[in-house]
Amino acid sequence: MNREKAIIRTSIVGILGNALLVAFKLLVGILAASISIISDAVNNLTDALSSIITIIGTKLSNKKPDKDHPYGHGRIEYITSFIISVIIVVVGGVAIYEAIVGLVNQTYEASYSTFSLIVIAVGIAVKVFLSFFFKHRGKKYNSQALRASGVDALGDALLSFATFVVAIICVIWPGATSIHLENYLSIIIGLFIIKTGIDILRDSVSSIIGHRADQELINNIKTMVNTFPEVEGAYDLILNDYGPNRTIGSVHIQVDDLMTAKDLHKLTRQIQEKAYVDYGIILTVGIYANNDSEELFKLMKADLLTIVRANKEIIQMHGFYVDTERKVVTFDLVIEHKCEDHPAVVARVISQMKEKHPDFTFNVVEDIDISD
Repeated sequence: MNREKAIIRTSIVGILGNALLVAFKLLVGILAASISIISDAVNNLTDALSSIITIIGTKLSNKKPDKDHPYGHGRIEYITSFIISVIIVVVGGVAIYEAIVGLVNQTYEASYSTFSLIVIAVGIAVKVFLSFFFKHRGKKYNSQALRASGVDALGDALLSFATFVVAIICVIWPGATSIHLENYLSIIIGLFIIKTGIDILRDSVSSIIGHRADQELINNIKTMVNTFPEVEGAYDLILNDYGPNRTIGSVHIQVDDLMTAKDLHKLTRQIQEKAYVDYGIILTVGIYANNDSEELFKLMKADLLTIVRANKEIIQMHGFYVDTERKVVTFDLVIEHKCEDHPAVVARVISQMKEKHPDFTFNVVEDIDISD
């Protein structure tokens, strides 16, 4: 089963399950005059709506690339998660508002029957099932929307369990209804719903803006690149996320400067093929030539490394190369984000190197700390 069909079928299961819960909980909530059960029913309705939005978003995100969107439409899935998170937050706010109004007006006193307890228990079981089902499928098919639905369903299950406990208390001690536990419980339910929505919202916005790539994936790709015997180091790995399982990236490899164009072509092709086969990533490979075999160049590089280690703001130095004809030394510096004055750090390194090697000019490329 391909990813699109799997997500759609999972969402359909969610729609059917939540639709049944809506019908049951509305019936019981009205009969028992229970605000919290009615709030739960409304929340289940939005869960079904979320599954519908997930289906629409999945369909749109799988549209083929076009001239205006050459990288495809995969990021629509992140927008889908954003919309779902906003719905969740709004529902939580409405639940809290209605509960506060109920406390102020003291309108309802809930009553429960054996039938209502059974329905709540069934609702808990269904939500636990949906939670694990969504989370398993979300992880398997790398769907942020499905994983979010799984977290939301588990929260619903826990809150329904709290409703179940209060219902039992009211059955055992009928006088508990007069203190309006239902309204207080609805406020707690609303707060949990809002928290869940904010967590999903934060993840969705981060994906839309563009967040740092997964560290395990970064390490695996660099390890893979370094398995090739001609590669002396992998640097500047950039991974651009254009939707789940749609990543385009680039990496620089350091090689001996005596390698021929033919050898470089063969090497870079092999790296690109392996990156695509192993990780499904389209990877562009750039080259850093290494010529520190001469004694003077070794000394210069050693001096530079000593200076770099003395500057705590510098994370890494790479791409060291000496142009003997122009007497120009080039290298890249990766400076940590929290450093407030990057140009000053670069200027300090150049100044210190110039003192040691006055006959050379030093050109520094300041890299962004994109991947460790």
